[in-house]
Amino acid sequence: MRLHHADGTTVHLAYCTNVHAGDDLDDVLAHLDRFCLPVRRYLGSDLLGIGLWLAAPAARALARDPRAVDDLRSAMAERGLETVTLNAFPYRGFQEPVVKHRVYHPDWSQRARLDYTADCAEVLARLLPDDAARGSISTLPLAWRSPWGSAAARSARANLAALAETLDGLEDRTGRSIRVGLEPEPGCVIETTAQAVEHLAGVDRRRIGVNLDLCHLAVQFEDPDAAVARVGEAGLPVVKAQVSAALHASDPSDPGTRAALASFDEERFLHQTRSCGPDGTVTSRDDLGEALGGDAPLADRADDGGPVPWRVHFHVPLDAEPQAPLASTFDHTRSSLAALVGGESALTDHLEVETYTWGVLPQAARPRTDDDLARGIAGELAWVRDQLIHLGLKEAP
Repeated sequence: MRLHHADGTTVHLAYCTNVHAGDDLDDVLAHLDRFCLPVRRYLGSDLLGIGLWLAAPAARALARDPRAVDDLRSAMAERGLETVTLNAFPYRGFQEPVVKHRVYHPDWSQRARLDYTADCAEVLARLLPDDAARGSISTLPLAWRSPWGSAAARSARANLAALAETLDGLEDRTGRSIRVGLEPEPGCVIETTAQAVEHLAGVDRRRIGVNLDLCHLAVQFEDPDAAVARVGEAGLPVVKAQVSAALHASDPSDPGTRAALASFDEERFLHQTRSCGPDGTVTSRDDLGEALGGDAPLADRADDGGPVPWRVHFHVPLDAEPQAPLASTFDHTRSSLAALVGGESALTDHLEVETYTWGVLPQAARPRTDDDLARGIAGELAWVRDQLIHLGLKEAP
């Protein structure tokens, strides 16, 4: 889906296919008919953007077989689908029964991460629509925070420099510009925009910037305007933004609220949890279960006895509030979109809905069929489209 900003920028809106299980090319092709085409039809759009997730084996196979990439592009075009962005954060097995910390491996200190990202760039350059200004790839924020030391940091910097050179060579060879955005995430080496500015100082900013996941911004209680301004003032491009929302609990000390939160504590993904005290201090736990009842539960009351709100890294569907007493960070998502594309100029041109958690929602909210999931994804895209139109963008005919 494409929208036009008043400054003339074409803003691409897609949904990320990492919500679908499968690591090989056959799985990718099957998803086109099983999910992507129904989403487009439910959305009522002639053209649907998809943010492809290619597991490392599929990316490697495609990067070595240009004809297979051309076949994939043709299959997408026949179904009214296009891609300008890839998600190269999960390496493989993202919908397996237990993912948790495995999603951060290999990290940017390892050659395998560089090779995987280069493969994705090779594929994306060939998949890009002829009239697309550029392509984007999102990746992890260096690594999970521990273990991480000076040797790993040096290796990561060398790998990012090598990536920039690879992307330069790719553009020289194909004429297509690809940028990579590191995605700040709670608990990682880079978990905030301030840390992104610190750790990405000196990178080649023609090729490397940030991917802002709006759920992650909200979990860290980052102010959207300040976060976007901080990145811009540092000269880091917002390569893309993932339009997402977090789970919010206003009073986690309430027994009913704690019971509701416990229904989101599941075994597949890591659900980093943060609280924000009256003075703005953010306190962290690495997973929701730990926050609720681990060896050091997260505080749910301030010194004066008042409730301390929690936010949980659980991507909730964008078009429906969770059941009370829980809520979402929808207002934060709206404010973040306004900061990114609501001004005189668009600060990013790639937006991607990334609710990969449909399959682990509490049972009452979980899709029961493929058709339920397709309808749900279409509803999210329609919600984002409407927010963008409210901000003054116009849907492309």
